[in-house]
Amino acid sequence: MNSFNTKRTVNYRDLLYKALIFIGTVLVIVYFLPSDGKFNYQFDINKPWKYGQLMATFDFPIYKTAEEVKHEQDSILRNFQPYYTLNSQAAQSAINKLRERYNATTPGSATDRKYLPYIERMLNKVYKQGIMDTDALASLQKDSAHDEIRIVDQKMAYSQEVSSLLSVKQAYQLLLENDTVHYHPGILRHYQLNEYLEPNLTYDTERTESAKQEMLENYSWAKGIVLTGQKIIDRGEIVNSETYNILESLKKESEKRNQSVGQKRLMWVGQLVYVSIFMLCFMLYLDLFRKDYYNRKASLSLLFALVMIYCVVTASMVANNFLNVYVLPYAMLPMVIRVFLDSRTAFITHVITILICSICLRYPHEFILLQLTAGLAAIYSLRELSQRSQLFKSAVLVILTYALLYFAFEMITENDLSKLNGRMYIYFVINGILLLFTYPLLFLLEKTFGFTSNVTLVELSNINTPLLRRMSETVPGTFQHSMQVANLAAEAANRIGAKSQLVRTGALYHDIGKMENPVFFTENQQGGINPHKNLSYEQSAQVVISHVTDGLKLAEKNNLPKVIKDFISTHHGKGKTKYFYISWKNEHPGQEPDEAKFTYPGPNPFTKEQAILMMADAVEAASRSLPEYTEASIGNLVDKIIDSQVDEGYFKECPITFKDIATVKEVFKEKLKTIYHTRISYPELKKEEPKKE
Repeated sequence: MNSFNTKRTVNYRDLLYKALIFIGTVLVIVYFLPSDGKFNYQFDINKPWKYGQLMATFDFPIYKTAEEVKHEQDSILRNFQPYYTLNSQAAQSAINKLRERYNATTPGSATDRKYLPYIERMLNKVYKQGIMDTDALASLQKDSAHDEIRIVDQKMAYSQEVSSLLSVKQAYQLLLENDTVHYHPGILRHYQLNEYLEPNLTYDTERTESAKQEMLENYSWAKGIVLTGQKIIDRGEIVNSETYNILESLKKESEKRNQSVGQKRLMWVGQLVYVSIFMLCFMLYLDLFRKDYYNRKASLSLLFALVMIYCVVTASMVANNFLNVYVLPYAMLPMVIRVFLDSRTAFITHVITILICSICLRYPHEFILLQLTAGLAAIYSLRELSQRSQLFKSAVLVILTYALLYFAFEMITENDLSKLNGRMYIYFVINGILLLFTYPLLFLLEKTFGFTSNVTLVELSNINTPLLRRMSETVPGTFQHSMQVANLAAEAANRIGAKSQLVRTGALYHDIGKMENPVFFTENQQGGINPHKNLSYEQSAQVVISHVTDGLKLAEKNNLPKVIKDFISTHHGKGKTKYFYISWKNEHPGQEPDEAKFTYPGPNPFTKEQAILMMADAVEAASRSLPEYTEASIGNLVDKIIDSQVDEGYFKECPITFKDIATVKEVFKEKLKTIYHTRISYPELKKEEPKKE
């Protein structure tokens, strides 16, 4: 009961993970999709228009360019008069201050009676003319855009030239030097005139900005209008400055029409449903046809991550009008999935990704046509990646596929060769160059998601690697056995459509655990010495069984991939060490042994490749004990061993068919007959006898 509950908990966890990765992927893609569905063109000034004929579907104004707006607004603001508030009481306050000072002293002299009225008149004059702070006046006079200012005197406003305004210093000089004939400056200085002078004009920020804003609001941002049905541009035409401005105006107006909350919500819901349908179809495909990928988190994460990344990058490029989407190497996606998983999943994933990306574009049919065909070419050219040169060949094939198909498409849609878009072919070449980065990307994905590519398997199968070189030196018999098993298994895998490079590499490493106790295995014994004679059957069985656990420890120590470790643990499955098991039973008739001491830890094979290795390992080892090598003896041996493995249920958990097993048998028989065929004996040269004299 406890195990049943545990199993249900694990299933719920898997279901929760799948739900989260589905929802997360959909939401991220929809978030980055363009928010307007009306204008999805990419265009550049002085570049050809790469879409079909564009007609106006509604009336819209032709907006002025930023340069035009700035120039015209500067012209308008040149006649603008900033507002200053006049303190009308400043003059009277200064005069009152002057009177209070001189009335408080002794009765005025003749000089006072002459000079004081003059000073009062001059104070009225300079204050009426306007006094400003020295720095503020200097800044205003420096700004050539303003020749006049607007002075607000209570409820009245009037204009005044900037040149007539005075600073405090200038007002003081004017008081001294206005009438030097009748009023001596030296005498005027005794009246300390600077004490009665202060700025009476202050800048009115609020009124100035309000007036400026009112003036700009009346400014016309448009310089023309495009009517419904009017042609804007046709395919192949150069986007000049005028057309570029019209297209920008159309884009701006389209965005305005889609800024309403209701419209945005409808668009968001539509995009959400669209993306969800395709991602749901993708998950259904995995659940129905690729259950192993669907139930493995690493595979599911890789597939959803690749779809999401390509959709987000495409949407961002279109939304920001960055480069051209045909530069993005979409064929890299099916290539990566083909290397790690399989061709069918690679194509389905590619189709789903391209269909989602297509909603970002104005004319998606051309995009879908090109990308799906290029993806098929990439999958075909990279059926089994083992060399870097294959990537270069794939890139060339993808470029040619793009170029030929696009040329054919242009020939169909255009009747003028001069309108062919040569720039697209440059994009295709850049696309092909970027495909070469698949090689380093594979390494990153291997480390991130725990996959093993054929490139890594080829590197591991090199017999000069430290582990295999040590194996050839310490256990040469086991090493030769592993080489023979690798050849048998790889040939069988090719015949039934399994992964030959994977099973070859797994075969080379499946017995590395024998390096820990080499003399306990017959292929490494020399001089007729057998250490098992000094051990009980149980002890001998445990020593032999330990080569599986020792192999896993060595694999962990040398950082071998998990797929190789799986070959080490499954090549004997949950079978028994039959020699010692049967020998014990023969010596103890009527008794039952502790079967755990004679049984390998397993598990049984759960992939085709592991099943092939188990069969090849048993057949190759047994073939060495045949007294004679004939077609009948080899055939009987192969049938007997593999049939017994089938009967004992070793292959119940792996997807191998009876037809596959029959094919594997035939391959083993053919290969073993070739290996152990009878060679002819070469005659010896007879020596001539010396003649008798």
